[in-house]
Amino acid sequence: MWLTSTDLHERGLDQDVAVVVCGEMGRTPRINATAGRDHWPQAGFALFAGGGFRTGQVIGATDARGERPVGRPYTPQNILATLYHALGIDPTTTFPDYSGRPRYILDDRRTIAELI
Repeated sequence: MWLTSTDLHERGLDQDVAVVVCGEMGRTPRINATAGRDHWPQAGFALFAGGGFRTGQVIGATDARGERPVGRPYTPQNILATLYHALGIDPTTTFPDYSGRPRYILDDRRTIAELI
């Protein structure tokens, strides 16, 4: 079954289901010598919809050339912390590692406050 862009809303699930689309990296803002664009981990993207998030906003920014984040940069760990929060999972939860020491599920447990 294929979902359309309105299915979750029409079924009343748009606040219960979180949809997150993101990439592992961006692409360089400049074309390289072989007419392509290289990997650019300094500036990527994530799109959040539904899930009770405060959507309809742009959070974060890059410099004028799209090369680096300005202000507070967000990382994949912040995306996970935000999703964990929405799922009711405490990001300060620890699990023992192989030697019995407690390890946090995330090193950076800060959520993206603008979405919560």
